[in-house]
Amino acid sequence: MNQHKTYGIFSLPVIVGALGYFVDIYDLLLFTIVREPSLQDVGVNLSDKAAVLFASTKIMNWQMFGLLLGGILWGTLGDKKGRLSVLFGSIAMYSVANFLTGFVQNTEQYALTRLVAGIGLAGELGAGITLVSELLPKNKRGIGTSLVAGIGLFGAVFAYYTFDLTNHDWRLCFKIGGGLGIILLLLRISVVESGMYKSTKEKNVQRGNFLMFFTNAHRFRKYICAILIGLPTWYVIGILVNYSNRFATDLYGTNSIVSGKAIMYAYVAIAIGDITIGLVSQYFKSRKKALLIFYILTIISIILFFSPINNNDTIMYLICGLLGFSTGFWAIFVTMGAEQFGTNLRATAATTIPNMVRGFLPLINILFLDIFQKTFSWSLINSGIITGIIVTAIGLLAFYFTEETFHKDLNYVEE
Repeated sequence: MNQHKTYGIFSLPVIVGALGYFVDIYDLLLFTIVREPSLQDVGVNLSDKAAVLFASTKIMNWQMFGLLLGGILWGTLGDKKGRLSVLFGSIAMYSVANFLTGFVQNTEQYALTRLVAGIGLAGELGAGITLVSELLPKNKRGIGTSLVAGIGLFGAVFAYYTFDLTNHDWRLCFKIGGGLGIILLLLRISVVESGMYKSTKEKNVQRGNFLMFFTNAHRFRKYICAILIGLPTWYVIGILVNYSNRFATDLYGTNSIVSGKAIMYAYVAIAIGDITIGLVSQYFKSRKKALLIFYILTIISIILFFSPINNNDTIMYLICGLLGFSTGFWAIFVTMGAEQFGTNLRATAATTIPNMVRGFLPLINILFLDIFQKTFSWSLINSGIITGIIVTAIGLLAFYFTEETFHKDLNYVEE
């Protein structure tokens, strides 16, 4: 029997994949939520803004480096050793790292545990999306992967309220994250390995060779485009929503915007958007048409963000939500990355692509903060607008050269 007809969109692999991404997002965003009290607790003087910026940037950079390193590590292992081995290994690693984060005493220890957690967290989404894509029939895999991402993204909301309900006990929040990972590990035991991967193991082909993306011009173009189409998501979240309180001051003056709350609203909307885009893709029988619609919504949302309409806190929060919904194409973007490549490179692609996009955020920040604001002395608003135009243009160009994958049969290998 064809294994693709065995699993539906509410089957165990999809549900466990969604819970896995839920824990992933919880752990990934927790530092941004607990940043100030946790830094103060490990010896950083909050009144010294330079010290706070240095410490938080250091910890985030180490976590980001871990994501980049882990993306390559788990991606190649996913194709060499199997999708499930990555899911088990990555969960175990970030669960232990998150639990240990609850005991750190200085910024060096903090950065080290976030590095290890970043490496572990890098494997969750890519391996999960790959497994769901290969287990579900092609007419359902878009909805299945959208459910994984949509449900999973509510982990950001859970992180926000966990911090609130634990009376801002950031150490307990990290320990809870570690405990959630262990529970997830037990649930993973019931999930089966991909039949496509099992059949590929019997063939004499290279599996998980990261360099194969760079040894063939056509494959290289597909890989680069698969990364670049995701850039607008991190411009929106990493720049507009993350600095929403600073933008609010320049746009309309006195405000009470809390960037952490803006991020929470945005992630709720992203989750809804991720589920919606799967249904839109199903309706049009096209990944690219669905993605284009959300690209257009993103452009409209960015225009509204910088327009005179954005003139009070309520409107700012609403626009942050709209920005989140319009960039809720993370699931389709990762799914398209997985569908672009053969079974022997699919986990490597699906795991490295989203983490490469995350790795572009520091570069976008350099463009926005260091080049436009510090070097050219542009205002926050002008820097944000020009950065948005550049990032969106790159995304649209990559979108144009990206292949349609909705009807693609995934049971093939890269030679």
